[in-house]
Amino acid sequence: MDLKKQLNESIARWGLLQHPFYRAWEAGELPRAALHSYASEYGAFIALLPQGWEAIADPETANEEREHAVLWQQFAHGLGTQIGGAELPAVAVLVSKAKALFANPATALGAMYAFEAQQPATAKSKLDGLRKHYNLPSGDRYFLAHANNQHEAAKLLGLIELLPADEQESAVLACQQMSQALWDALSDIYNLHCVAVQS
Repeated sequence: MDLKKQLNESIARWGLLQHPFYRAWEAGELPRAALHSYASEYGAFIALLPQGWEAIADPETANEEREHAVLWQQFAHGLGTQIGGAELPAVAVLVSKAKALFANPATALGAMYAFEAQQPATAKSKLDGLRKHYNLPSGDRYFLAHANNQHEAAKLLGLIELLPADEQESAVLACQQMSQALWDALSDIYNLHCVAVQS
């Protein structure tokens, strides 16, 4: 099977745009408390992204991700919170898994591809939702910076295609693991703030 197809099929199984959390966000139905938790909890993962780029010897993109982490902090501040440690179980698993996968170049490539391949679409969806439904001055800069950023996923895919066959398999597995971990982390936040409210 084509390598790109394998990676994208893994992502599609846990496609974040289909998650109830992002659907509620885009529709303006997400409680502000859920955005608050998302900014704080998910921010612990965002802060790790430079490590992934360092693992594949790309210090320029690692520095860019550090700048983006500052934009995420602005998003959190706009909601009256800050990036904290991952306290929800599935978010803690996401952070732990990211640290482990980012420790090896092949798995770092696959794990980051799972995130970066989806980020332009998810960033655009979140940006639209913020502007239509939530009053958050200057809190949208992170999502604005990523809404049209296709080059990072393309760069990662190109590097995965250069790996030996066994390391390509490791990258595909890491992509699967990260895709599910990202989905599960959103589920923890959604279930805490939305499912409890609906029931």
